[in-house]
This record gives sequence, C-alpha cells and structure tokens, in this order.
Amino acid sequence: MKQYLNLCEHILETGTKKGDRTGTGTYSVFGYQMRFDLAQGFPLMTTKRTAFRLIVSELLWFLKGDTNIRTLIQERNGIWDEWAFERYVKSEAYTGPDMTNFGHRVLEDEQFAEVYQAELASFKEKILADETFAMKYGDLGPVYGKQWRAWDAGDGVIDQLAQVIESIKTNPDSRRHIVTAWNPAEVDDMALPPCHLLFQFYVADGKLSCQLYQRSADVFLGVPFNIASYALLIHLIAHECGLEAGEFVHTLGDAHIYQNHLNQVKEQLSREPKELPTLKVHYDGRSIFDLQTEDITIEGYDPHPRIKAPIAV
Repeated sequence: MKQYLNLCEHILETGTKKGDRTGTGTYSVFGYQMRFDLAQGFPLMTTKRTAFRLIVSELLWFLKGDTNIRTLIQERNGIWDEWAFERYVKSEAYTGPDMTNFGHRVLEDEQFAEVYQAELASFKEKILADETFAMKYGDLGPVYGKQWRAWDAGDGVIDQLAQVIESIKTNPDSRRHIVTAWNPAEVDDMALPPCHLLFQFYVADGKLSCQLYQRSADVFLGVPFNIASYALLIHLIAHECGLEAGEFVHTLGDAHIYQNHLNQVKEQLSREPKELPTLKVHYDGRSIFDLQTEDITIEGYDPHPRIKAPIAV
C-alpha cells in the first residue's frame, strides 16, 4: 500500500490549505492517480487496521440497490448513520435536544457528545424497531444503490450494473463499460452526493480492470475504504463474467486531508507496510447479487493497530 502512503506524503508536502463544506478545513491537492495490481494481493490497508466487514456489507448494500440504513444497522454497520440522523433532526418529527451543527459540537463539547450519542442510539433503535419510521427516516434518498441498479429514465429504470455485466460478457472490447452515480436530476435529494461517482471497466488478456473517478476524497478515513471496496467490486464482477481480476486505477479529484486528521496521518506514515491479505469469496454457484456478508472474507491480514479519527459530516 505504498501507493496510498505516497499520496499522503504528497498532500502533506504540496497541499493547499482550504475551507470546505463541513467547516473543518483541509489540506488539498487536485488530480492524483494510484494503480493497484490485484494479483499482488488484496489492497486492504496494513498501516492501520481497516474494518473489512464494514466494506463488504456496504458494497453488498450498493449491489442490491438498497438506500436505507436499516439494512446496514442490522449488519452492525454505522458508516451512514450520521447522514440519516442529520436528515431526521432537520425534520419536523424530531423533538429532542438541539442538534444544530452536531459534527463540530461533538468534537468540542464532551457533555454534548454524550447527548448526541444517546440521541443517535435512540434513532437507530427506532429504525430497527419500527419499519414505517425506517422507511421515512432511514432512507438516504437516491444514493449509490439507486443509481447503480435503478436509474430513473423517465419511462422506466435502468439497471446500470446488470447492463455493464452483460456488456462485458458479450462485447468485452467495448469502451462503454461505464456506471455512473452522479445524477444531476436527483443529486439534491441525496443525503450525500456521490463522492466515488463514475467507474469504467476494461478487459484485456482475460483480466478485468476498473478505473474509478472520485470527485472528493477524504484521504485518511474514506480512501482506504474506497480502495478496498472497488478492489472487491472488481473481483466480484470478474467472477460474474468469467475473468480474472486485473488492476484497480483510482483517480482522485479533490484529494484532501482534514486538518483534524494530520496527527493520525503522520502516525500512519511512521509505520512500515505489511504483506497484503488474500481475498476469499464463497460463491457456491450463486450470483454476486445473492452473496451475504459472511460469504466474503480475507486471510493473512495482520495490520498495525487502528488509528481513530473524527468524521466530518
């Protein structure tokens, strides 16, 4: 994972100090590319422990076209909790303590952080217990899964993922193996506009490669997840199409390190990368759309300890 560490060093050395939507502040570069040969091992971060189970359950959530956090909560995956909760506290249905600008207040006020955690836990309990409540307040709008599997075409829907799989099988040399999550007509209805917004597959020598364009990249927290998620996607799509996994090409637009992640990044850079793990998928003759989280595991993962950092909402 030297490619990732090189990105971190590049931002620290050349990044521009910028403001951002969250008000946290970043050091940012524009335009950067990394390449990962998947034959060299599965690119899961080894300089800090990264929660592979969360990556798997989120990707399967995308693949199934789901947009409701109820499924993720059932999988003990809290990746999207804050965005659903933010929508809820802005609704007329919320009558609890003031949660205005909770992202910053959690960091600055220990007492508020306790109140916030209690309100978030209560919200998640309601999502699990009340299906009607979950349908209304657990849904994130037309985010990734909706765009990948049910793009609104006006007179119907387009299953982009199913189409691209068929295209890879029947016309592997096509230059149109593309899936996009950026839908201008629906982006304002999403809890979070897509960061990893467009990917293209490429077939050569019996191998499937993929290039991702990511408009916005939280380098410390998000990018390690993105790398592993798309590496996994390549493996799954390659299997579905009878191909081997090739290369993952990760192209970044605004690649940034949040100002409150600088110490964590420097700690990670002080660590020596370890051997990459091996991916294991138990297909048992099933389509990738029928896989469950427990079907996808890794072997030989021995990373450095986890490094905690706050998420910018």
